[in-house]
Parts: sequence; structure tokens; C-alpha cells
Amino acid sequence: MESEPTAELIRAQLRRLRLSAGLSQEEFGKLVHFSGSQVSAVELGQRPFDRFFLTRADEVLNTGGLLASLLKMAERDRQPSWFRPWLEAERNALLLWCYHPTLIPGLLQTENYARVVIRADDMLSDDEVEKRVAVRLDRQGILSRARPPKLVAVIEETVLRRAGDNFLGLMAQQVGHLIECVERPHIRVHVIPAEVSTHVGLAGPFTLARSMDGGWIGHLENQLGGATVDKDEDVASLVARWESVRSEALPHRQSVELMKEVITP
Repeated sequence: MESEPTAELIRAQLRRLRLSAGLSQEEFGKLVHFSGSQVSAVELGQRPFDRFFLTRADEVLNTGGLLASLLKMAERDRQPSWFRPWLEAERNALLLWCYHPTLIPGLLQTENYARVVIRADDMLSDDEVEKRVAVRLDRQGILSRARPPKLVAVIEETVLRRAGDNFLGLMAQQVGHLIECVERPHIRVHVIPAEVSTHVGLAGPFTLARSMDGGWIGHLENQLGGATVDKDEDVASLVARWESVRSEALPHRQSVELMKEVITP
């Protein structure tokens, strides 16, 4: 359950606005494409809310964007200080370049895949795992907005073929999701084939975001969290590394064919 003060405020405002509009949970649910029980679960904090739900609620209740604005505050409340600058850069990006040597990038993860990956940290409680899954899925909303950023991701073939008890059936679902994602014109996924044994990207995952003013900012992940990179020389180094990594990957169509091969019995 959510417990942050801002999240509690969102739920209280949602209920107040719904009642002021004279709508039951069932009536309101039909308007926002939720069931009455789902609306109840959101208002009670038993189900996480996301940007799509609150944006639709703002439209139905004519709030002027109040609930979505409060959600941004809630996201800042529950994110570590080092991650907030990157979240802002990600939301405002026109272009995102992402490379990960060992996982599917977060913006392209299915809910089940994200949960398994996050749950691998056995120091997290079940509640914290679900909070992080909800935040990750909410971040993906930038790819479905009216003017989404162009996302180009580079991943390793070995990641697509990962096996094990925790990944039985999971990777087929995840790879199927990737194939669906690249059908959208603003998303591209390129695969580095397994025969490419070494390249500069293996040093670690990174993402680059280009804003409307043409400026770049980078993000590095590590075992303790991550770091935002904004110094010109560091960003230039990441851009060079990206170009090197991208050159090792297969073209779009070949990458899609490889992904289809992975999930073909």
C-alpha cells in the first residue's frame, strides 16, 4: 500500500472530487475505464495509481490537471535525490538512447519481468517491490503520450536467451512485448549478436537523453543506484560509447527477426 503523504493527498482529493461530481465509484469507473472495485482499491491505497488513470480522472472531473500534478510531487517524494534529475530529463526528452548489457531496459520491461528483476534484491520488502514496479511502469507512460520521445535501445542477444527457473516463460512474454513495441514508429530495439564477444558497452549500462533545446544528459546505473551525467566532456564520452555500441548491433529488421527466432518453438 502507498503511504507517502502526497499519495494520501491524491487519494483524498480523488474521492472528494468524485463525490462533488455526484458520481458513485461504479459510475466514475465507467468513465475512466476502471471497474468500481478498482476505483475503490485506488481510493483505499490497495492499488497503485498511474499517470494514465489520473490524467483521465482529471479530464472526467475537470480538475485542470490537479491530480496529475500531485502525482509528480508523489514521484519526487518516493524517489532518491540522485534519481530526480534523471526522471525530469527522461520526461522532457525528445530522444532517448539506451544500452544495457544484462537486462531489458526499464522503459521496455513487462510488469512480470520488472517484478522478477526488482525482487532479485532480497533486501526489499514485498511492499517496496510493488512500489518500485508501479514507478517503473508509470515511467513508461512517456512512450504512449501524444508526442512521445524517440527511443532507441541496444540490448544483447544473451539477455534475450536468458534461462533459469525464474525466467521460464517470462522471457517469451518479454521478447514478445519487445516485438510489439518496435511496431510503433518511435521505438527501435537493436540486438548485439552473441558472436560479438567484447565491446566498450560491457563496462556497464547507460542512457542518454536529448532535450528540446538540443542539450544532452546521461544516466549511469550501478549497484548502489545511479548517477546523472551533465558535464560536456562526460556526455561526449557517453555519446562516443553509444556510437560504438550501436555499430556492433544488428539493423532493425535483422534484430526483429532474431527476436522472433528466440521465441519460436
